[in-house]
Amino acid sequence: MDTAATRNSQYSAFEPVLYLAFELSEAHWKLGLTIGVGQRPRERNIRSCDLVALRDEIQRAKKRFDLPASVMVVSCYEAGRDGFWLHRYLTQEGIENLVVDSSSIEVNRRQRRAKTDRMDVEKLLSQLIRYRSGDRKVWSVVHVPSVEDEDRRHLNRELSAAKKDRTRHSNRIKGLLVGQGIRLAIKDDFLDRLDAVRTWDGSPLPPGLQMRIRREYERMKLAGRQIKELEMERIEAIRHSEEPSVDMVRQLLQLKGIGLNSAWLYTMEFFSWRKFRNRKEVGALAGLTPTPHESGSRSRERGMSKAGNRHIRGMAVEIAWGWLRYQPDSELTLWYERRFGHGSSRMRRIGIVALARKLLVELWRYLETGEIPKGAVLKTRLI
Repeated sequence: MDTAATRNSQYSAFEPVLYLAFELSEAHWKLGLTIGVGQRPRERNIRSCDLVALRDEIQRAKKRFDLPASVMVVSCYEAGRDGFWLHRYLTQEGIENLVVDSSSIEVNRRQRRAKTDRMDVEKLLSQLIRYRSGDRKVWSVVHVPSVEDEDRRHLNRELSAAKKDRTRHSNRIKGLLVGQGIRLAIKDDFLDRLDAVRTWDGSPLPPGLQMRIRREYERMKLAGRQIKELEMERIEAIRHSEEPSVDMVRQLLQLKGIGLNSAWLYTMEFFSWRKFRNRKEVGALAGLTPTPHESGSRSRERGMSKAGNRHIRGMAVEIAWGWLRYQPDSELTLWYERRFGHGSSRMRRIGIVALARKLLVELWRYLETGEIPKGAVLKTRLI
């Protein structure tokens, strides 16, 4: 009897792959190229955003490793300030690229304080090989939005930044006045009343301070005008736009407790461009999942992971409080009252995070299937 092992050539054939890892910085990019485990990587530095030099280095690496010109190239880089333009370029060039969540990359606890570009690129290369070999849990890969989906985020983010600017200028004005022992409400006639302000000894404000306050007030008013323009642009889109993403905004606005800010944020940052497979993915992307810590007989909870979209997470908790007020008869509100309503203020704050996660899942189901959350009430008009 012949006991020799047989092997299917379909699975034993070697397919060469050129692995490429980027360490991106302001002035230079460090490239690491290799063909697999055990092969010392070829490391090169090029100027930042020099795509011609990048193509040349890839061609030189193919010659160095004796690879055919048509060999598959697999690359990766960490998500960060450079965004997704490089991913789109690499994809267009036929390169299979991964944008990696930086916080998900494994770190050796003995060397967690050591960091160099060379160490970073070598780590990315080794983990890229592991990921390509089937170890999908080695890190988290960022879902890259399309150019159109990414562009839709700008209105809401610009509006949020303008509101923060207005608040910062207002607080600075109040701080400068308090430094002189003066409390003055910032209203439309603020500049007229500023001339009549006197310090503790009856003297007027110093001219340098007064001019600084006036300029801060002008910046605050400019931010206010920009906020009104952006809010009008958003309202016009809701009234007249025929884009599917805006239809989602209108659908969310039908629910009491969901306003313009939350409906627009939920849609443009979360629901309109992500295809969730289950409720766990919804909670995970918002960073509203628990982080258990178990060792032997000891078990404790270390709070939310906070590994998701921070814009969504903050709004989700805020809307959860509003849901209790505007949807008192909904099933989610009744669940919260039974579970946390009679507890301490700390327990109610803990419970509101659980409610925020549940509500986010219900809103996802509402947008996917049209099924209204149980017990929820709809508005009579949107805007």
